[in-house]
Amino acid sequence: MRLFVVAVLCLTCIVAVGCRNRDEAPGSPAASPTVLAATSTPVPPTDIVTATAQPATSPPPSVPPDGFARAPGTHERSLALDGRTRGYLVHIPPGVEAAGPLPLVLVLHGGGGNANQVRRSTGFDAVADEYGFIAVFPHGNGRLSDEFLLTWNAGNCCSYARDAGIDDVSFLRATVAAVVEEFGADPGRIFATGMSNGGMMSYRLACDAADLFLGVAPVAGALNLDCQPSRPISLLAIHGTDDLHVLYEGGEPIERADPAPRIDTSVADGVGFFVEHDRCLPDAATSMPAISQDVTVVVDEWTGCTDGTRVALYTLQGGVHEWPGDRRATVARDLDASRLIWEFFSSLPSR
Repeated sequence: MRLFVVAVLCLTCIVAVGCRNRDEAPGSPAASPTVLAATSTPVPPTDIVTATAQPATSPPPSVPPDGFARAPGTHERSLALDGRTRGYLVHIPPGVEAAGPLPLVLVLHGGGGNANQVRRSTGFDAVADEYGFIAVFPHGNGRLSDEFLLTWNAGNCCSYARDAGIDDVSFLRATVAAVVEEFGADPGRIFATGMSNGGMMSYRLACDAADLFLGVAPVAGALNLDCQPSRPISLLAIHGTDDLHVLYEGGEPIERADPAPRIDTSVADGVGFFVEHDRCLPDAATSMPAISQDVTVVVDEWTGCTDGTRVALYTLQGGVHEWPGDRRATVARDLDASRLIWEFFSSLPSR
């Protein structure tokens, strides 16, 4: 036990996440994942999700013949893919047992985080309860654990997931497919957002899975890969000008735990790529809404984009590497990024 604790402490010191939240320590379609049986009891507010290992041949949870299994609350699920068992949390809002297909929002944790951590820091489960959509919180990958110090393979970041070449695009495709089948998510209204390394992964989904996702909303992320979306896709980016972990102007991070060299694309270049790809009008409409007393928010919105897509950038002048609205944030705690993101997603025309 003493050796294990030492190993975890050592890993915490060297985990190559390149980006963090305040409490964070070209994919192809998935290849026939096996959904594993899991509990459907509410998940306690802890950092670690405890899941009971199940045989890869276990049948999926039963679905009533007259509808979908939509018990309100947060449920644990897992699936087998590429020889790995991957977990995720599914949050179902109340009062939707008999509703039609519901929008689905993937919420991706930052480097060193996990599903429970990002559920707490973003409050997306509460937003889902208010607006009636399904929120899904997947786990990334860890070197020594499937439950903590997790990262995503978003291109040049981060840590174990990047080094091991994990196909997280296929995992997230498979996760969406499983939630569509079991809980009746709407295949035409699938979205993704994430913080830091999770924001980078959101960018990657826009590049490698635009056929599946209607829109993405990276927070404090960067577009760090060759991007070739298969179709137009909407994008909302949120980024602070004083972010030292993923610099607003791009370049090598000033603060990081990752010893591997990394150069991040600037926010302007990342957003500008989608302005061009979606064939939006080149000149943005700029406004400064009074939505925070902590920071000045500058909103750039591009119109005239193909197929009703939208591209928007929220620049937080003085904002740092935090999720706006997180109660533990040092600035912009009065800016509810999760609600803002949902309002953007819900404005998009369904496919």
